[in-house]
Amino acid sequence: MAHTRIRKFNTRDTYPEQKLDNDLCQAVVARGATVFLRGQCPQDLDTAANIASADPVDQTHKVMQNIRQLIGEAGGEMAHLCKVVVYLTDVRHREAVYRTMGEYIKGIHPVSTGVVVTALARPDWLVEIDATFVIPD
Repeated sequence: MAHTRIRKFNTRDTYPEQKLDNDLCQAVVARGATVFLRGQCPQDLDTAANIASADPVDQTHKVMQNIRQLIGEAGGEMAHLCKVVVYLTDVRHREAVYRTMGEYIKGIHPVSTGVVVTALARPDWLVEIDATFVIPD
C-alpha cells in the first residue's frame, strides 16, 4: 500500500515571495517498517570528514545524498520519505537549502518542519536534516 499524503501542496504557492519549489503535504498516513535516520550533516558517511565547502547548496546536496544512501541501505527508497526536519544555522540560507532539498523530494510530498538554531555539532555545518521513512508492508 502506498502512503496517503493529505493536503499536498508546493511551496511556490504557499511562499510566493520565495523562490522555492518543494512538494510537501500537511500529513502522511503510512504503514510498514519505520526507519528513523540520525540527523544528516555535510560529511562523509564512512570517514565522518566534512565536505570541503562552506556553500549551503553543496552542503545540502551532501546531506540529501547521505539520506538517499542510508534509506537504500535500509531497504527503502526516497518515495518512502514521510517527514523531514531541517535545521539551519542562518535563516538567509533557507531558500538555497530548500531549493536543493526539493530536487531530492520532487513528487514525494513529505511533511516538513524547519528550525533555525544557534549552531550545529561542528562549526562548519550550515544545515542538518533528519528524516523519517516508512517502508510499506
